[in-house]
Amino acid sequence: QVQLVESGGGLVQAGGSLRLSCVVSGRTFSSGAMGWFRQAPGKEREFVAAIKWISSSTLYADSVKGRFSISRDNGKSTVYLQMNSLKPEDTAVYYCAVDVLAGTPSALERHYDYWGQGTQVTVSS
Repeated sequence: QVQLVESGGGLVQAGGSLRLSCVVSGRTFSSGAMGWFRQAPGKEREFVAAIKWISSSTLYADSVKGRFSISRDNGKSTVYLQMNSLKPEDTAVYYCAVDVLAGTPSALERHYDYWGQGTQVTVSS
């Protein structure tokens, strides 16, 4: 059974940084992509970033371009989200997800097959 476990969330002041990790277990993915999404209180879940396992092709939401960076370590089955210059509006629960059949990184939730439980990120002003 595929499991995704996020870690690295916490409380940080505006302008600070955090690095989220997502470890995938239960299956090795030689193709497809990993994505990060987030959901703020009272809002719908939204796309943040995605990366292909093989080519490292990436995709970012406009709201995080230039501040966030997604990367992966295939040997560790881990995907990272480096978040810099954090803003209070980045406060949300962050989820990682696997798109098993991705030809290119996708921003669409319905393309993702497996999801983690989420990690809370809180940015204080």
